[in-house]
Amino acid sequence: MEAFIVKGGESLSGKIRVSGAKNAALPIMAASLLTEGEIVVDNVPALADVKTMAELLSGLGVKIGFDDGSVRLDASGDINVEAPYDVVKRMRASYYVLGPLIARFRKAKVSLPGGCAIGARPIDLHLKGMRQLGCDIEVVHGYLDARTSGLVGKHIHLSGSKGPSVGATINVMFAAVLAKGSTVIEGAACEPEVVDCADFLNSIGGRVEGAGTPIIRIKGVRHLGAGEYRIIPDRIETGTIACAAAITRGEVEIASCRPEHLGAVIEKMREAGVLIEAGKRSLFIGKSGKLRPLSVAVDHYPGFPTDMQAQIMALMTIVSGTSVVTETIFENRFMHVPELVRMGAQIKVDGNHAMVTGVKRLTGAPVMASDLRASAALVLAGLVADGQTHISRVYHLDRGYESFDMKMRKLGARIERVKDDE
Repeated sequence: MEAFIVKGGESLSGKIRVSGAKNAALPIMAASLLTEGEIVVDNVPALADVKTMAELLSGLGVKIGFDDGSVRLDASGDINVEAPYDVVKRMRASYYVLGPLIARFRKAKVSLPGGCAIGARPIDLHLKGMRQLGCDIEVVHGYLDARTSGLVGKHIHLSGSKGPSVGATINVMFAAVLAKGSTVIEGAACEPEVVDCADFLNSIGGRVEGAGTPIIRIKGVRHLGAGEYRIIPDRIETGTIACAAAITRGEVEIASCRPEHLGAVIEKMREAGVLIEAGKRSLFIGKSGKLRPLSVAVDHYPGFPTDMQAQIMALMTIVSGTSVVTETIFENRFMHVPELVRMGAQIKVDGNHAMVTGVKRLTGAPVMASDLRASAALVLAGLVADGQTHISRVYHLDRGYESFDMKMRKLGARIERVKDDE
């Protein structure tokens, strides 16, 4: 395994470009199964999860080629409809092959997914949507065994007990695009990654309207064609770098981003006193004065994203006063708290609330990353901690951030990737 050694005390400065959105790239790669035409996806980040998706699709029979940020996918050959456990267990997003396989081949056998251990994330809404479109699905020996004589469009109420599901919205959209007739998804997730997937489908002949709103309308088509599509920038990487600049009192310009996708994050950071200027495709974080504590409750888009909760908490650990961070989506998403406490943070957890009392300084310590966004939070804390922070299990971070250590070094951070003895 590998680890990061972070030496704190440096203010970040400079200009950095963000990578393509992981949470759009993965489902769009899976959607190549919907067509025999060659698909070229640009702005794909070089991530562990992207490699895993490529391995999964290659195992299904998709021809794949990588070329400097682009991926070519060709599913015109013989396709195997079984997604095995040994690959699927490594990445929850593997379930995105379910909808395309059912839609095009009328059958699929997909292992139940794995991924970050940040709480129970049932796939009941995925199954609800597929069944309403006319698919029979059984769980047999840990696999979803799905079959249909032909999908038929329906009016589907997809929102669950914890609100809309990005994964289920995208998966059902993928299935419905080749279904007979029209489908209405009510209670759809509104995240930019959902819009990106819909835009991709439309670019190859799909007929999807309303993505980005709670109601998506899909008119089924018989075939989808070839095409080339560019992934949107990663809004969570953008927000993470913004927090890194703010926590170090730095001056950073983030290029090739989409500030309109980060409205809630920008609003909260400004509320805390962070100087932020948003351009059309850039974000500038200026050297801020004294910061103020926050009350932050995560919510589905356009609310404050759960994927930014750990990073904003890291920022609040050194802000005088008491901040309250409320997690409403994933029950185990405070696993970074004990590690931040090891670094001197004062945080008390009560149910789904974390009370953060700011301290004058954090101190370097050996810590362990538990999941993707927790990894980022520990890096942010290490950037301002006195001394050296040793962060183990950074493979979590590599799942969702492209060359994050290199980007931080470009901005002046003292961060080194090393082999770990663990």
